[in-house]
Amino acid sequence: MSKMFFPSTTMPAADWWKMLWPDPASVLRKLTLKPHMSVVDLCCGDGHFTEALVKLQQAEIFALDMDREMLTLAQGRAGNAVQWIEADARDLPTYLPKPVDVVFIANTFHGVPEQTALARQVFKALKPGGLFVVVNWHVAAPTETRVLGQPRGPRKGLRMSPIEVSKIVEPAGLELIQVTELLPYHYGVIFQKPEV
Repeated sequence: MSKMFFPSTTMPAADWWKMLWPDPASVLRKLTLKPHMSVVDLCCGDGHFTEALVKLQQAEIFALDMDREMLTLAQGRAGNAVQWIEADARDLPTYLPKPVDVVFIANTFHGVPEQTALARQVFKALKPGGLFVVVNWHVAAPTETRVLGQPRGPRKGLRMSPIEVSKIVEPAGLELIQVTELLPYHYGVIFQKPEV
């Protein structure tokens, strides 16, 4: 597994991550996640959103990351209610026992070099009508996205607008259904796999 699959994407320190996302469960609800869905937290990192998925009482939760240290931290936060997968996101469908309702990815999609290829794997992993939820930074310089007084987030050249994300994801067969503001610096883009 190559850790370079996600260049320029690192897990932020816990203090500013919590400052940026103090209530991750409310973010997930805003992005249409509801109890009793089967969900993959793709590139879960230290489990900040995985832990919130557990609190939302999802039917089944899978958390995938290629970094064993991050998975260990995430498991410490979210426990055994989650099925932990140490793997490359490009092989997502092979690690799932069946298609899921939602694939969620936060603050990582901008760093994926083969974004449409990843979206195709997500398409295969979703049930008909399933959702691909992408949380991204708005296009701005890190000096404009300060957390705890410091510039944060990827460099401006890596950041993508919702339109740019759509142009990359829709060729995989997923349809844009919603763009949601996630203040202060993010947005969520929701795609759906057609029912038939």
